[in-house]
Amino acid sequence: MSAPAYDTSLVQLVSERGEPLGTASRATVHTTTTPLHLAFSCHLLDGQGRVLLTRRSLSKTAWPGVWTNSFCGHPAPGEPLEEAVRRRALEELGLEIADVRTVLPDFRYRAVDSSGVVEHEICPVFVATATRDPEPAPEEVDSWAWATPDRVGQAITATPFVFSPWLVLQHAELGRGLWQVSDRG
Repeated sequence: MSAPAYDTSLVQLVSERGEPLGTASRATVHTTTTPLHLAFSCHLLDGQGRVLLTRRSLSKTAWPGVWTNSFCGHPAPGEPLEEAVRRRALEELGLEIADVRTVLPDFRYRAVDSSGVVEHEICPVFVATATRDPEPAPEEVDSWAWATPDRVGQAITATPFVFSPWLVLQHAELGRGLWQVSDRG
């Protein structure tokens, strides 16, 4: 039996309470009037306890060239979140991941970049492990680096404008605990 095929060209629109409202094209949803929709963020750890940071491709619509968490994405309508996280790790970073767990199940944010593009998401945050370096898709990731959680926290505190607003907010909610190995979910 094969896995169900999900339409990854669509995102799930949601109400303020997270209830499904319909769908929108992923390619056109991020504008100056982005509706609230479902997304996710994931932070990858390696065997040394370092976290993977990525610099968004310069061709990205929102926040091009900023440093952020390992990867983000949108579950397709009907796609379980953990399945979407695993799919997106493979698509964006060329990685199969393990130990996927939720650390901020109710995280949400709204932020506007300097071009006026809005991110408006209910965005559960996950942590997972990677067993090797990424081989990122260039249209998604410009650069990447492994760093200790302490170094990441120091950098976010010193220069928050270098990082995506969602990473800064996630770090503010959990601090170094964002990257702890124990299950919080």
